[in-house]
Amino acid sequence: QVQLVESGGGLVQAGGSLRLSCEASERTFSSYAMGWFRQAPGKEREFVAAISGSGGSTLYADSVKGRFTISRDNAKNTVWLQMNSLKPEDTAVYSCATRRTDGSPWTPRRVYEYTYWGQGTQVTVSS
Repeated sequence: QVQLVESGGGLVQAGGSLRLSCEASERTFSSYAMGWFRQAPGKEREFVAAISGSGGSTLYADSVKGRFTISRDNAKNTVWLQMNSLKPEDTAVYSCATRRTDGSPWTPRRVYEYTYWGQGTQVTVSS
């Protein structure tokens, strides 16, 4: 069982920045890919970004590409989501998720691919 704890959400004006953190309890953290998803009221959970266990590969949703950056430090069991140039449409509950990877093909954008989830942190962007 891997526990994930997010932090860093809050209220920010449009154009501002926030940095989300997700700390994992797993000691073999580098064996786990990490993803960030978000869910706005009345909408389905959507993919935001993902990063491989080594940190050498990243993937972004088109809607955040160029504005958000995912990164990780395996020594600290932590992954971050740096969010710049925030827009009101970025308002949502942001959750981190993880799955152990073994080299088999998988689809990082899909919710069902992830095994463990954090409780989420609210991000609100005012116009």
